[in-house]
Amino acid sequence: MSRLWTTTRRAALAAIAAAPLALGFGVGQASAESVLRIVPHADLKNLDPIWTTAYITRNHGYMVYDTLFAQDENLNVHPQMVGEHSVSADGMVYTFTLRDGLKWHDGDPVKAEDCVASIKRWGKRDGMGQKLLDFVKEMKAVDDKTFTITLNEPYGLVLDSLGKISSNTPFMMKKEHAETDAFKQVAEVVGSGPFKFVKDEWVPGSKVVYAKNTDYKPRSEAPSGAAGGKVVNFDRVEWIYIPDPATAMNALINGEVDLWETPAVDMVPLLEKDANVNLAVIDPLGTQGWLRPNHLHPPFDNPKARQALLYAVNQATYLQAIVGDPKLYKECAAYFICGTPNESDVGTAALKAHDQAKAKQLLAEAGYKGEKIILMQSTDIPVLNNAALVTAQVLREIGMDVEVQAMDWSTLTSRRAEKKSPADGGWNIFHTYATGADATSPIANIGISGGGEEKAWFGWPTDAETEKLRDDFAREANAAKKKAIIDKLQARLFDHLVPYVNYGQWFQPVAWRKGVDGVLVSPVPFFWNITKK
Repeated sequence: MSRLWTTTRRAALAAIAAAPLALGFGVGQASAESVLRIVPHADLKNLDPIWTTAYITRNHGYMVYDTLFAQDENLNVHPQMVGEHSVSADGMVYTFTLRDGLKWHDGDPVKAEDCVASIKRWGKRDGMGQKLLDFVKEMKAVDDKTFTITLNEPYGLVLDSLGKISSNTPFMMKKEHAETDAFKQVAEVVGSGPFKFVKDEWVPGSKVVYAKNTDYKPRSEAPSGAAGGKVVNFDRVEWIYIPDPATAMNALINGEVDLWETPAVDMVPLLEKDANVNLAVIDPLGTQGWLRPNHLHPPFDNPKARQALLYAVNQATYLQAIVGDPKLYKECAAYFICGTPNESDVGTAALKAHDQAKAKQLLAEAGYKGEKIILMQSTDIPVLNNAALVTAQVLREIGMDVEVQAMDWSTLTSRRAEKKSPADGGWNIFHTYATGADATSPIANIGISGGGEEKAWFGWPTDAETEKLRDDFAREANAAKKKAIIDKLQARLFDHLVPYVNYGQWFQPVAWRKGVDGVLVSPVPFFWNITKK
């Protein structure tokens, strides 16, 4: 682990000494347009935020699409595209009326039928959406601005589902696009949100450009999280993809970019010393690491092999390698985020044991005989890159033959959808992470779904008991009883399913130039409300 730390520190120090960059977007370029330039955490290659849960595509979704409801910084739900809504006395019929002035980027009005089609498509991919549709009897447009959702039994999470803040976010699309197979990407990007995607200037691996949508009418409420008025103060927002952290830091320090979404944590001390840079954690719930095994193929189709991963992983080792600064992380075995009402210690003994002998025993009992393990490594996201290196070492220490296959994150997010065997181009393990907003409940956390190949997230765990407990949680209104279900569910996840191994919880700072104001507190980076002197 020390080599990873030292290498990054040397790169950072070299960047400080480097001359100003020649990236082609430097300060002083002649332009009548106001521009906000940010360094995103990954390259944007996939444009459909329903087809993938990748956060870079989710962030793109928030730029160009809008949502019916939205969560504020305290995760309370508010109307967004919806102007008025009501619920029948028996709780079975929800009626929604769109607010005035909503237009698609091609000029067409947003209609209720667009929203119905969008909810149906989202509900085929998202865990929370799937649960919502399980309770829906009928969903239909009443007129151009009004639609209804009729339930087959009362369900208290209707608005929470439609207003969820993160992947998969229920973005609204035109009906003709929302009718695309949910397991295929939409062919066009036509939203109704505050920015328009400038396709002609999109250069994968380099640059994404968004133009202000001058037809967008923000809500009148003050912005908070994803809710409230989305007021855009720039003609253009440019995402400048800089995979090398040292180069990205130098660009920020030299004023060539305005904001760096995920600065390498090793470089935080250097950024703290720069008088022209602000640093802050804008997501108070933090981030949870996921080591995701493939449940379809050996050896991790066997529960004992997945349990071996629990005994092998030491969160402290991962967190030291990927974060380094103890102020920015904590060990947390809970599946549903430490520091939230759903935190539980039930069933966590295996993850806390750090017992390699037990891991080797379980692998042997699972029938592992030295077969090659394909571990996909995302090289352009430092956290995931380092997590993969740690896992490779950990698996080799318990006797596994590991082949690390390096690729960028966008390639990995396409590759992880492959269900073929690892020997034929599939995979055994990859790493990702989830914001607290995505993992804080059994309904929002798609990673724990046991819905199998039809409904579960990439890795495709299957377990009817897990799904029953998730249904029980969705139906229960009593807080004490919901907590009892959480405990029972978490015990099942640790003792049998092991949908993923939580390798720790951390808090990612964001860095931006002094003079840039209005950065919102949220698990998602938003680029409305921001101003620049």
